[in-house]
Amino acid sequence: MEYVRIDGQFPKFTRSAVTLGKFDGIHRGHRKLIQTILDRKKEYGELAVVMAFVSDRQTILTSAERRMLLEKMGVDVLLECPLNEQVRHMKADGFIRQILKGDLQASCVVVGEDFRFGYERKGTPELLERYGEKYTYDTVVISKEMEGNRKVSSTYIREELKKGNMEKITELLGNPFFTAGTIEHGRGMGHRDFFPTTNIIPPKSKLMPPNGVYVTVSHFADGDYPGITNVGYKPTVGESFLGVETNLFDCDRDLYGEKCVVDFYKFIRPEQKFASFEALKAQIRRDIETGKDYFLSGSK
Repeated sequence: MEYVRIDGQFPKFTRSAVTLGKFDGIHRGHRKLIQTILDRKKEYGELAVVMAFVSDRQTILTSAERRMLLEKMGVDVLLECPLNEQVRHMKADGFIRQILKGDLQASCVVVGEDFRFGYERKGTPELLERYGEKYTYDTVVISKEMEGNRKVSSTYIREELKKGNMEKITELLGNPFFTAGTIEHGRGMGHRDFFPTTNIIPPKSKLMPPNGVYVTVSHFADGDYPGITNVGYKPTVGESFLGVETNLFDCDRDLYGEKCVVDFYKFIRPEQKFASFEALKAQIRRDIETGKDYFLSGSK
């Protein structure tokens, strides 16, 4: 997959099927948009292009995680377009004329029914349809995905993430919430004094669930390992950075330097400070049993 972060000029394409949005978490609604351009690619040979408008706020997916997911789905091009002043002040009709038709040569534009773009958010699906007749591109407007009586949205997912409700987040995303990174060296205390662990340090741009212990599955190039994961600062030990530390149940390999994706399935307990290392170890043993019971019960 080709990845382009827009810094001024847009790339030039021919016959592209473009979907536009923030694509923060790539939830079930986003997947409907993406599947539509993938279907167009299969049927008409169009280039499947995702244009993601990005800002400086914390996001459910990092840029690297978004790229990883979209490449796995089969997207041809990811365009990340920062919401800078130039983009915010571009009139909607100018965006259609210059970018969608001019640079991307869109033959199909796919958006959600509540998508807005351009200066003062005056661009609407109806405007895209009207200009589609003039510029000979198809406009596909996708209805909102619903979860009960509520629309599936990044806002909804952020609310549930703040609560640590990982089961609901899995329902909304269509897959578990995850964090991806490279296994780093910790202090070595897990191997020396507690239980062997792997460590990832998520970037500050990554929106994380509440500090605490979770049931997780860690994915490596050569296999998947269930475990429990602590998100936080490990107050008993006294770390100064937020880390993702995982105890893998059935793995004694040296994984330092390997790429890893950690899927979160269930919140076990909040992070807490213990009076002693012995009290911490006793709690970790209980957490491990809770995690193993989760997998034995068939919850995953």
